[in-house]
Amino acid sequence: MSPISHTLTVALGDRSYDILIGTGILPMLGAECRKRLKCQRIGVVSNETVAPLHLDRTRDSLEQAGFAVTPIILPDGESHKNWLTLQKIFDALIEHRFERGDLLLALGGGVIGDMTGFAAACYQRGVAFVQVPTTLLAQVDASVGGKTGINHPLGKNLIGAFHQPTLVLMDVATLETLPEREFRAGLAEVIKYGILWDREMFAQIETHLEAILARDPAWLIALLRRSCEIKAEIVAMDEREHGARALLNLGHTFGHAIESLTGYDTWLHGEAVAAGTVAACHLAERIGICSPQDSRRIQTLIKNSGLPTRLPDYPIDHYLAAMIHDKKVAQGKIRLVLPEGIGRSVVRGDVTQADLAAALTTGME
Repeated sequence: MSPISHTLTVALGDRSYDILIGTGILPMLGAECRKRLKCQRIGVVSNETVAPLHLDRTRDSLEQAGFAVTPIILPDGESHKNWLTLQKIFDALIEHRFERGDLLLALGGGVIGDMTGFAAACYQRGVAFVQVPTTLLAQVDASVGGKTGINHPLGKNLIGAFHQPTLVLMDVATLETLPEREFRAGLAEVIKYGILWDREMFAQIETHLEAILARDPAWLIALLRRSCEIKAEIVAMDEREHGARALLNLGHTFGHAIESLTGYDTWLHGEAVAAGTVAACHLAERIGICSPQDSRRIQTLIKNSGLPTRLPDYPIDHYLAAMIHDKKVAQGKIRLVLPEGIGRSVVRGDVTQADLAAALTTGME
């Protein structure tokens, strides 16, 4: 019996690709790549934290399948998601004379996945790439959907491109080495899917939170499958975020402001999303689109997951200045994803500055 528990497809016509989910499936990476790819060389992009844990097995699997592997090791952390670090990928590709028919592979979390995808979109005007996410956050969010990019001091992910991977392989076993704080940060993105799309999934997380926090493999696989199903469905409907895909940014406008204000080196992305989701609940409750009962359930689950529920204490005008640089701003107006209840969300571009300021104030209390 194959250790691959689920194979999902992101349906994008001739750019469709599979998501493979299972436990202990990293050794199958080379064979799965060989089924889909004709290239001979792969640049494996990882970082100084992940490479010592997973690079050897990744390299062995790829080499056994006949690929020549070039490791490209970057510094770790969101603060390195910038032009300077991206240049290190290009330097290695040019030095080793990578061609358009060669491949990049992202081995790591969301930062590595985003930068590798952006490098793949740019190098020689586009090369293929594969995602092998090793964090919960990257597995349920960053590795699927083709959003790639880097940060700018004035805003998160403002520079990038849509570039879909050729394959995504998620091995739950890689989460065994994930620090507890990062695991809980990834859970924020899982909870997000329940809030915006699937009330039953949200209730399951509430009921089985203890087993999930204990990293029960069966529950992790179930949550990965459902999260990826939801994201694949939304991306297939709206690849370039002209409509429904914007819902995936629940909590992110507030969260990106937190990351920008704190210099990308204090809060983890999932932690910022968690506090941002609570702020979105305060705002949705204030303007009357989310019931106090659903708002409290959301806040309680986030708190019980060991995630922050309060915004860091910065002046309101600093938050507003950071939020105006968000990618969802249209015609100078901040567009926010807000919960209408558990299992339903909406994009609103008509929130008054007074209501937004009040929600930010409540979020810091």
